[in-house]
Amino acid sequence: MSISYLVTHSGGFHADELLSSAILTRLYPDAQLQRSRDRQWITPAPDRIIYDVGGDFDRAAQIFDHHQRPSPLREDGQPFSSFGLIWAEYGRAYLTALAVPERDIEAIHDKFDTKFVLPIDLLDNGAVEPSVAGPLSALTLPALLGSLKPVFDDANPTADDEAFLAALPIVTALIEAEIRTMTAKARARSIVLAAIEAAGSSAILELPMGMPYGAALDQAGADHILFVVCPRGEDWTLGGIKLSNDTFEQRADLPAAWAGLTDAALEAACGVAGAKFCHNARFIAVADSREAIMKMAEIAVQEA
Repeated sequence: MSISYLVTHSGGFHADELLSSAILTRLYPDAQLQRSRDRQWITPAPDRIIYDVGGDFDRAAQIFDHHQRPSPLREDGQPFSSFGLIWAEYGRAYLTALAVPERDIEAIHDKFDTKFVLPIDLLDNGAVEPSVAGPLSALTLPALLGSLKPVFDDANPTADDEAFLAALPIVTALIEAEIRTMTAKARARSIVLAAIEAAGSSAILELPMGMPYGAALDQAGADHILFVVCPRGEDWTLGGIKLSNDTFEQRADLPAAWAGLTDAALEAACGVAGAKFCHNARFIAVADSREAIMKMAEIAVQEA
């Protein structure tokens, strides 16, 4: 029997069942989303998936609650929320539905689980305090989604359901954007790895367009590469490579004599016709042609 109903609890909502709903409504767009605590709805049946309600976790019966004792745990002992349970069961099919290439599904499934799903699981179960986000705690996804709930004195009997349905397209867009980004990074990695191989021993990496390259540099162990060159519109850019995402420090800075200069002043400073701009922080420069930017790159390598 096909899935006709997606059943979660009524009343106030949390991030886990809201995010679970985004996954399931993509996989079963014709199913009715039913928010209820009535026994007739939260009793397993072949035509429904029940989540975050029902007091049981049974994949075969298609019920995915985590509030019962004992509660379901990950292999490492960390707790699941309904989102983690739904992602573990349906995440790969969801990625397929989003046209993620088969070769990337397992890696993206695991990466999304670690980056996006696990934090929701931990917060929902009280396994970490919201305060771990420090002054940004009000900007965590659960906190932001919580702000979409009705205010305490909203007397409308359908306010919770209306708020849930209004929040659903928001979380759907967030999840799909995250998956698109991860999928694009996987595409970029293969392009960058090929460019690293083509660069050989050169300290200059030339890419066909702007794209994420850090993971591929790490994978290839290409520590000798100091600068990245690529086209940007009608211009070409020369960029430094950050040591990590946690710092602005680079493997090598562009020459100090170029900092903050533009056009004729930059041309005079670097001796390259077509040089257009160098950021004062010396992490990016621009020229009007590939020939010009490659000359600038060679000078930058020599002075690094």
